[in-house]
Amino acid sequence: MTDITIYHNPACGTSRNTLGLIRNSGVEPEVILYLETPPDREKLKALINSMGISVRDLLRKNVEPYTTLGLDNHHFSDDELIDAMLSYPILINRPIVVTPLGTRLCRPSEVVLDILPDPQQGEFSKEDGEKVIDKDGNRLL
Repeated sequence: MTDITIYHNPACGTSRNTLGLIRNSGVEPEVILYLETPPDREKLKALINSMGISVRDLLRKNVEPYTTLGLDNHHFSDDELIDAMLSYPILINRPIVVTPLGTRLCRPSEVVLDILPDPQQGEFSKEDGEKVIDKDGNRLL
């Protein structure tokens, strides 16, 4: 069984679609509800490094307390931004998926297909009806 972890928010459609694509590959991943169990500082830094993105790239900008904390001001250091994400996990963009082939912020959800070791096992459509995988397991997007 392939070892896959998803940092998931079940209230997020992109996160639900990503989880669906993982399951469509025949794998039941470890699901971490990061709003309830956020990663610690070292784990969050390791995830950011593994994704090869900046700390600011992982920061969700369209939720409070982003504006209230003034996080749009670029004077904040990476450590200060991480402090904000640890204090307010809603500021961590999602879903983050870790597989043996890499770690990605899966926005849009089909980004996960780039790091899934196992092929898709059948048809898959996003919640909005957009087809992502055909009946033969082939990627459409």
